[in-house]
Amino acid sequence: MATELGQNIAGRLKVVASLMPSAVAVAQPDGPVREDGTRSYSVSTFQSLDRRSDEIAKGLLDWGVKPGMRLVMLVPFGGQFIELVFGLLKAGVVVVLIDPGMGRKHLIKCLSDSEPDGFVGIPKAQATRCMLRGRFPKAIWNVTTGRRWFWGGKTLSQIIARGGRVENTCEPIARERTDPAAVIFTTGSTGPPKGVLYTHGTFHAQIDRIRERYDIHRGSKDLACFPLFGLFDAVMGVTTIIPDMDPTRPASVNPKRLMEAATQWEVDQAFGSPALWNRVVRWCEENQTKRPFPTLKRVLSAGAPVPASTLKSLRALIDPEAMIVTPYGSTEALPIASIESREIIAETGPAAEKGKGTCVGSRFEGVEWKVIEIVDGPLGDISETNELSRGKIGELMVSGPMVTEQYVVRADQNAVHKVKDQDRIWHRMGDVGYLDQRDRFWFCGRKAHRVVCQNRVLYTVPCEAVFNAHPKVYRSALIGLGSAGDQIPVILVELFPEFQPRSTEERRAIEGELQNLAKRNPLTRRLERIGIRDEPLPVDIRHNSKIFREKLATEIKLEDFAKPLSNG
Repeated sequence: MATELGQNIAGRLKVVASLMPSAVAVAQPDGPVREDGTRSYSVSTFQSLDRRSDEIAKGLLDWGVKPGMRLVMLVPFGGQFIELVFGLLKAGVVVVLIDPGMGRKHLIKCLSDSEPDGFVGIPKAQATRCMLRGRFPKAIWNVTTGRRWFWGGKTLSQIIARGGRVENTCEPIARERTDPAAVIFTTGSTGPPKGVLYTHGTFHAQIDRIRERYDIHRGSKDLACFPLFGLFDAVMGVTTIIPDMDPTRPASVNPKRLMEAATQWEVDQAFGSPALWNRVVRWCEENQTKRPFPTLKRVLSAGAPVPASTLKSLRALIDPEAMIVTPYGSTEALPIASIESREIIAETGPAAEKGKGTCVGSRFEGVEWKVIEIVDGPLGDISETNELSRGKIGELMVSGPMVTEQYVVRADQNAVHKVKDQDRIWHRMGDVGYLDQRDRFWFCGRKAHRVVCQNRVLYTVPCEAVFNAHPKVYRSALIGLGSAGDQIPVILVELFPEFQPRSTEERRAIEGELQNLAKRNPLTRRLERIGIRDEPLPVDIRHNSKIFREKLATEIKLEDFAKPLSNG
């Protein structure tokens, strides 16, 4: 293997391992909770993580895997997942990462369209791949993490053993910053998932900005409630504590398990979705739990805006001086901006509840952004854009070293989302909103979700915020029924479970309250079709926070809202 590290992002792990070899890199529970609230954990040090990923890389290359090949990862998050990703990166492999919860139809198509050279997966995944082998004609380099049956390839144990017999010192295959490192799929919340090309430079830029903005130092301990952040932890010298939870269902987490892990490991950092923190906050309030995370100094939450009320309650659960930040971005461009909880609680949150949009904060270093006039079709060149003045709602476009430049799966979408500007690329976020006089972006929803009526345009976030301010409402969704230009707006409301109406009278009373709430705000006073959902709104698998409005639009019928609801 090459002795020059080059710009391979995995080289950072080798540096961290040399600086703190015996420090714990990853800890995950491997036994039941004891009577004293603790449990046993299996741990990997940075040295062992580096060594094991070296063995994986050497074994793959000795077997015949070539740098630049695409290998799909279908392995549950954990210590082994982290070892494998860094092993693949060290071998110069392009890692294909995908959410298995996106649904079988999307999953199979995404895997097929990525044209993988092989799969690294659990036995179940390999069995499925084998049955659908016609969809993956190039996939001949297959590694099974566990027992292999009839599908050929190698087991991970065989790869590691093979790598252990290779005598030369393992250094990551030299890569340039522009070389491909991964293909990561979007959630598909506004259409079919797209495969985003990450270069080694993309990862370097992300890690540097996150570490610098949030003052993350080696030796921190992160409660990794959002799995992929564990990969960033490893190259920042941060211990990843994997909690006892289903990462695909953060809204259903057992808060006690998080508290036990946080206490046992004295974690000072945690990353989780808004749905997770909402669950934790409500559980602690119901059980009158006082400051269960006293050592937490840094909380990150991403995937959707966090209400000011949730942030205020969350602050009472952690160190009084701690920061709670909500980084903003997308799979294609992350991180773009950030805002701290105190600013939301004191200033932007109250404005958001009145329908002003959600302030996502100020730009990260190196990010440029502008708000342009909304256009649904492609924009081939920067000269075709019309930049709007401050305070005007339009589509956000961004540029910078952490902004990806192309889709390699569903490449047809490059024309829709990427804009050429001489030697650089701008990414159209698909988010609408406006910039204020302090150059902060106020998010007003997704462009694809705006409701275009005959004489006005409604944006989801400002309208929904009016209803979300009701104490019985968990979240709501603005949906447009009919064709764009002549749509009829409908609001669907999801109540907190304890407030679900138990009778027709209760339902009509809450509907009346929501109607009265709507009439008090100019944004919503003409919204007459409001319905209470009897089941949760459909959301994405990654964060359990992004509402699938397209799915809702196919489920409901205009005749269900034939007459404006009575005020009771």
